[in-house]
Amino acid sequence: MPVPARSVLCAAMLAIASASCTPELPVAPATNIENTQFASSLGIDLAKMTKTASGLYYQDTQAGSGITVAAGYHVTLHYTLYLANGITIQTSVGKAPLQFTVGANPKQVIAGFDEGMIGMRVGGSRKMIIPPELAYGADGTDAIPGNAILVYTVQLLSVP
Repeated sequence: MPVPARSVLCAAMLAIASASCTPELPVAPATNIENTQFASSLGIDLAKMTKTASGLYYQDTQAGSGITVAAGYHVTLHYTLYLANGITIQTSVGKAPLQFTVGANPKQVIAGFDEGMIGMRVGGSRKMIIPPELAYGADGTDAIPGNAILVYTVQLLSVP
């Protein structure tokens, strides 16, 4: 008795779908910033930092004396991005500075970086610890693992 074409088609589609499934890469579970062991080279002391309602930590490491950043301000800055283990992921130091509008819609930077700029003054430096939910979440990026806590150092150069 011949097999109906529809059954053959369904079986073929199922075989192709099963063969193309690959296991996902493991993602680290979400980590609480307070329980994170930061590399000593980062100089993190959570007790000296301010924690926002969203879970972002920040500390001005050098007070600025210029304009105070608010949403809608266009900023120019240098930054360095580290993982909690101290590995440098990216930096603008020695290159062109980063420029973006704080609070822009659509977002120009990750939410935690945007939030961390508010209240900073031109000429100042700030350290920010950004939880995964304000950064790249469980997905991560090519260079940043899923659920990574990010540490940024920022030097605010100008607010035109």
